[in-house]
Amino acid sequence: MNSANVSLHGVRRQFGSTDIYLSPLGLGTVKLGRNTGVKYPQTFHIPDDAAAANLIAHAHALGINLIDTAPAYGTSEERLGNLLRGQRNEWVICTKVGEEFENGESHYDFSAEHTRLSIERSLKRLQTDYLDIVLIHSDGSDLAIIENGAALTVLEQCKHEGLIRAYGMSTKTVEGGIAAAKISDAVMATYHIDYTVEQPVLDFCGVQRKGVLIKKAFASGHTADPDAALRFVLRQHSVSSVIAGTINPQHLQQNVAAAFSADSD
Repeated sequence: MNSANVSLHGVRRQFGSTDIYLSPLGLGTVKLGRNTGVKYPQTFHIPDDAAAANLIAHAHALGINLIDTAPAYGTSEERLGNLLRGQRNEWVICTKVGEEFENGESHYDFSAEHTRLSIERSLKRLQTDYLDIVLIHSDGSDLAIIENGAALTVLEQCKHEGLIRAYGMSTKTVEGGIAAAKISDAVMATYHIDYTVEQPVLDFCGVQRKGVLIKKAFASGHTADPDAALRFVLRQHSVSSVIAGTINPQHLQQNVAAAFSADSD
């Protein structure tokens, strides 16, 4: 298969039981806003506006419709607000609440007040009047965050107000992933060839028709065979989309070919 001739136009997976349909590959944008405190094997320069605009245009041309960001991704949200101007209807935007990254360090706030502030700030930064998907950015204490309930309550309120279309949690534990799936629309889980611990989360979501986004499918850039890694994850039918944070157009093209192949299996 010639990867240059492959696109994901028309290839969509339903996001759980919502009315949102996603390309099986989404564009992660941490590298558009932050290059410190990240776990990639190689250092990188944050692309300038022209390179970032070209990357987004390339992703769109390849049929990708999901773009993932977060307040903790440095200037990612603000940059996307400008880069996506005039294209809002072309993209499903996923962002997060709970984690802030300042002065080289992450800190977390899952209170109702901060959750509401974060939503309103993301709307302004992204220059939109609604967010498609919002996830709680867990610090690892998944069950404590869920049991506290404040952030989830605000996200549910924002959904009723029409500010967001779907919400859930980016979790770090099996117990947390399943608990989050029970009371929200979706989970973002870690899953790759060398880490299948969270398989029960994927299985639960598949049965309950909850959306599943996958982070670290390439083990944060440490996998030896990206094509095989992507096909491995996307053959899980419960997976709605894999978030890939590349800023390399050639890698993006190769990932789209692998996603197309996996979705065709």
